[in-house]
Amino acid sequence: MSIDVRPSQDAATYLATDQLIWFGEVADADAEHLRLGLPEDQRFVADLPDGPDDLHSGIYGVRPMDLSVPGGSLVPIAGLTWVGVHPDMRRRGVLSAMMTDHLSRTREAGIAISALHASEAGIYGRFGYGLAAVTHQASVGRGTTFTAPHLEDEAAGISTHLLTMSDPGVAERMRACLLAHAPAFPGTVVGSPDFLTLLTLEPPEQLRDKERRRVIFARRDGEDVGFVGLRRTHKWDNARPSGTATVSAFCGGPAARLALARRVVDLDLMGTTKLEDLSIDDPLLGWLGGPRGTSDLQTWDSTWVRLVDLPAAWSLRTYEADCDVVVEITDRYAPWNAGRWRLVASGGSGSASRTDSPADVTLDVDVLGAGYLGHGIGGRLRAGLVREGRPGSYAELARAMRTLVAPEPSVGF
Repeated sequence: MSIDVRPSQDAATYLATDQLIWFGEVADADAEHLRLGLPEDQRFVADLPDGPDDLHSGIYGVRPMDLSVPGGSLVPIAGLTWVGVHPDMRRRGVLSAMMTDHLSRTREAGIAISALHASEAGIYGRFGYGLAAVTHQASVGRGTTFTAPHLEDEAAGISTHLLTMSDPGVAERMRACLLAHAPAFPGTVVGSPDFLTLLTLEPPEQLRDKERRRVIFARRDGEDVGFVGLRRTHKWDNARPSGTATVSAFCGGPAARLALARRVVDLDLMGTTKLEDLSIDDPLLGWLGGPRGTSDLQTWDSTWVRLVDLPAAWSLRTYEADCDVVVEITDRYAPWNAGRWRLVASGGSGSASRTDSPADVTLDVDVLGAGYLGHGIGGRLRAGLVREGRPGSYAELARAMRTLVAPEPSVGF
């Protein structure tokens, strides 16, 4: 049975389909979230001939975004989002049809990489996405000490300033900070101005009894050098204040992060600070002396990366070790990537070319996505997820792709 995948022509039906699939509270602000979240020409729908009359069988959307890759370049990506299938249309091939459509459109647009945050971790690997960055959440007590002796002088020159995230100009300042610091933190995703504005919106039905999101900017000599998001929650135990400050999306260099970290663990009426969106190599964990410096450390998946145009993507980033490996790629949903490629990294630069030489390594394209931002992929050979023809060739490939520090998690999109 054919599935018609095409650009959306009706914003109201698109939004109503999303509201059914995600079954959240329907709010007056949903239309504004759609307007800011997805450009009109990046909304797509799928319909089966026997699908519902009043809604679509499936929908997906694309946020135009930029991704910081190893080497410091910001490259355009297709930020896949708003993906869903009508509950009555499941197991009918709708998602596969939409993913095939998305990859084809992305390639035709000249964009080499697609990325997403997965609502369910088991879905997107089969479509060629690899888990490229993980995120950590650490809880610490009020007054926690962060030890960084070689940053003290620089941090002493930084002041911190608390604002409400929805205040005029805040979204623009946040985006400017992200653009300035993303090159030093591969894995950072920078959204459009509308997307940053979307992050600051909080309609009344979402707030209920919550505090509005705040932002703390770090400033040096009158200029923004970083920021962090913040929300406080009241709690009292035995007549003592023991609230929780939830802190997310640190942005800035190490000294700015140190100044911000010290500020957020010393807020009045708080007992616990929950630090979110940390990479395993985040300096905050180093300042705490490691995982046991926290009262609780949790790990989740963050950014999933998909190489849509393999040779173009391979050349966009830099490499910290050399390699020259013939790789047999399996790619069901982007067949133009399938087959044998000679992947070379030399002097930091990468190139990929077709070859008829015998394969040194055989793998699925999701493996290259998983390692694209520098996350270690060496263990996949031991796990039986990669087949090696030439001994040592996979280690050569994995070392070339790995970076000195783990990639930065990205804000959810």
